[in-house]
Amino acid sequence: MSQFQVKKVAVLGAGVMGAQIAAHLVNVQVPVVLFDLPAKEGPKNGTVAKAVDGLKKLKPSPLGVAEDAALIVQANYEDDLEQLRGCDLVIEAIAERMGWKLDLYKKIAPFVAPHAIVASNTSGLSITKLSEALPEEIKPRFCGIHFFNPPRYMYLVELIATPTTRPEILDQLETFVTSGLGKGVVRAKDTPNFIANRVGIAGMLGTMREVERFGLTFDVVDDLTGKKLGRAASGTFRTADVVGLDTMAHVIKTLQDNLSEETDPFYPSFGTPEVLKTLLEKGYLGQKAKAGFYKKAGRDILRFDAQRKDYVPAGEKADEVYARMLKKPAGERLKLLRNATGPQGRFLWAILRNSFHYAAVHLATIAETARDVDLAMRWGFGMKQGPFELWQEAGWLQVAQWIQEDIDAGHALSKAPLPEWVFKGPVAEAGGVHTAEGSWNPAVGRFEPRRVLPVYRRQLFPELLLGEAGSRHQSAGTTLHEDEHIRIWTLEGEIAIASIKTKMHVISPQVAEGLQQAIEIAERDYQGLVVWPGDEPFSAGADLQSMLPAYIAVGVAAIEDAEGFLQQTMLRLRYAAVPVVSAVRGLALGGGCELAVHSAKRVVAMESYIGLVEVGVGLVPGAGGLTYIARRAAENAATSTDGDLLKFLTEGFTAAAMAKVGTSALESRKLGYLLDSDIVVPNKDELLYVALREAKAMHEAGWRAPHKRKFPVAGRSAKATIQGQLVNMRDGGFISAHDFHIASLVANVLTGGDVDTNTLVTEEYLMTLERRAFCELVQHPKTHERILGMLNTGKPVRN
Repeated sequence: MSQFQVKKVAVLGAGVMGAQIAAHLVNVQVPVVLFDLPAKEGPKNGTVAKAVDGLKKLKPSPLGVAEDAALIVQANYEDDLEQLRGCDLVIEAIAERMGWKLDLYKKIAPFVAPHAIVASNTSGLSITKLSEALPEEIKPRFCGIHFFNPPRYMYLVELIATPTTRPEILDQLETFVTSGLGKGVVRAKDTPNFIANRVGIAGMLGTMREVERFGLTFDVVDDLTGKKLGRAASGTFRTADVVGLDTMAHVIKTLQDNLSEETDPFYPSFGTPEVLKTLLEKGYLGQKAKAGFYKKAGRDILRFDAQRKDYVPAGEKADEVYARMLKKPAGERLKLLRNATGPQGRFLWAILRNSFHYAAVHLATIAETARDVDLAMRWGFGMKQGPFELWQEAGWLQVAQWIQEDIDAGHALSKAPLPEWVFKGPVAEAGGVHTAEGSWNPAVGRFEPRRVLPVYRRQLFPELLLGEAGSRHQSAGTTLHEDEHIRIWTLEGEIAIASIKTKMHVISPQVAEGLQQAIEIAERDYQGLVVWPGDEPFSAGADLQSMLPAYIAVGVAAIEDAEGFLQQTMLRLRYAAVPVVSAVRGLALGGGCELAVHSAKRVVAMESYIGLVEVGVGLVPGAGGLTYIARRAAENAATSTDGDLLKFLTEGFTAAAMAKVGTSALESRKLGYLLDSDIVVPNKDELLYVALREAKAMHEAGWRAPHKRKFPVAGRSAKATIQGQLVNMRDGGFISAHDFHIASLVANVLTGGDVDTNTLVTEEYLMTLERRAFCELVQHPKTHERILGMLNTGKPVRN
């Protein structure tokens, strides 16, 4: 079979979702044409132009870097349909009106390329009904593709086939969406709202009913249903505000319009809650309207009071006893909640019971296997565990008995009994729906393994569900050395891997020692070294807390020794006799950033946030970060006809002095923390696969460590120029005296201190200046205030 390549994509509809899907395509280097209706006034592409311009203002940003909005080609249905002939994938994302979609399909059909896949991003309309408007030759290449909002950040994409969709079309699209767009694909059946929204919105409606029943406030509910429950930190009602209450109402209406008591025994619970009706009538649509279940008033957060129909102060927390209950093992936790007498505990049991009940009753009609439901809820609703996983962990038959008892007693949302497969047969015998054999498919009555596609060979350690067979990175491969700080291991016997094990993967002196040991092992026995922590973050930076005991006992000399050893580790990485590749995902801050930039190469997940943030706690980068910026400035100046070093230092100085963090891998490259030669990987689960192959390719290409070279610095005149600007900022009230002091020390290191312009220096020389500045600041009372503030509140202190 010939390989399906997506060289260009057309997105039809420049609304909220269409424009953001186009933005994400640009992020992952896929050329895209964005269509909409011709504008009634002004330029015909005015509607699209406005949508593209709006992408630059959205928060969180749908674009990796804002200026890439210009890469979205703008088009309209009147003049530009010929452009569809060059597109391999056409994604329709117009408003959720069946008639409008069908009319558009008739209009575009003559222009669709004979090999192109056509997919609708509907959030719940029947894909089969949509396909009826297409010519016979396009129907086999048509399917549903449901992105979750915001599409850049949400991992889930649901694919939905029609009876006429060719199987290989779905395989090709799944491959592209997985590796090309970096998403987690779940295949859903063509039922209203598919899997995640069907289960998730039914769960939110059920939660709202239970809130009314138990008389709880929205802030208490969000405290209970956020991180404490293993769900998205925003909880229930903040999540609704973020999604948009009008969007939520539309999804509810889809359920109401396309289901009935005959097709869904929970249908009576799908009525639009009165509080939601009230908010919609008032135009309180959530975050985008600056008012929904919550509203910000100055610095205060208010919540809507359903009885008063007005806002009151928010911030009430759940009873601490339930926070303690939710930390217990699953079986004990659910037993305590079921037996709770307080309204908060009874509420928690009710919403969990309802989610188990609904998922079990509908599994056979909405999904192929229980795996699809659990992954959809993990990826689409931010749950730590899907409903079946939690049920299974807590004790399958015991929980099933509790649920059925509540159904029989009339406490559940529906009288529908649990399916027979819950109590009898393979699931009951196995103690759950996920086993080493596979996940339960009630339609065929067996456990089914994951779908096998070549693209999944790139995921060496895919996200596994409780009970699933598969290798976990913590115990995979051959261990070469392991302690509580680091594991050094190999997967294929050719490349060594170093996985930091500390909390947030912070770099303690013991981790630095482990990294040096990893280099020695790799140099002796392997072709290269990959630094890959296994999960997020890459590293939150140097472990300052681990240095405190020595600082208290010995004083600043202990800090200087620790920083010196960390600097030696970075240089050891840079000049190792084998290529060192950092596989970065999530945060790479401070020392984590310094670890990455001193590697020979970086393979980086799209959602990586890289920067030198030490200024935020009153320090300067102390493990070679400033030295790296100065060296890169010199290297860039050497390739330019303009030899003014200060011009090449400016951006790096600003990034370090203002603690700027790249909000994507693309912006991190713009800040100078990634090179053009570094590789950005869309899918987080492919990171190790790519990093290992890069390290091997570098070895096979005859990689050698760079020569140690002296390089020029900008000197005292450049330092004076920077300080002049800092004086103006301080005197104008834009920065504090301590900010001025820290930024001056940053400038001193970057320019080489009190030396002439273009003086040649070594990395070790600049690292000495770094170390002195770091040790000076670590003794400063204002820095102590910033460090304590960050440790206590997690927020930077400006003093």
